[in-house]
Amino acid sequence: MPRAEGTFDIDRFDTEKPHDEHDGVTLTRAHITKTFHGDLAGGSETDIIMVQTAQPAAYAGIERFEGSVQGRMGGFVLQHNAGGEAGVLWMTWKIVETSGTGGLAGIRGEGQIIVGPGGEHSYTLDYEL
Repeated sequence: MPRAEGTFDIDRFDTEKPHDEHDGVTLTRAHITKTFHGDLAGGSETDIIMVQTAQPAAYAGIERFEGSVQGRMGGFVLQHNAGGEAGVLWMTWKIVETSGTGGLAGIRGEGQIIVGPGGEHSYTLDYEL
């Protein structure tokens, strides 16, 4: 299975006022735009719902990517899932089947997002076309 790897920049991270707050647990929506570099080249729009406690605890979201995967142009939708254990965060994403368009029609796969010690973001995406 091919693997796409690279980095991305967060161009915008707009949060709304928390829509639910109880006993130190807050639910907040955010809209994010990104620019991808590496094997994914293009941009995306993401909407997430975050759970925050004394520290970020979890999020779920949907992201639409438009651009190229190792030179093939098109787009697809990613489903995000993230959480943490003992202060260590994990972030995964999965391509929503049947969401591929253009040269990426039929794409499927999954991967992860990695946040480096300086806050830089990288990704892996194992996929099939």
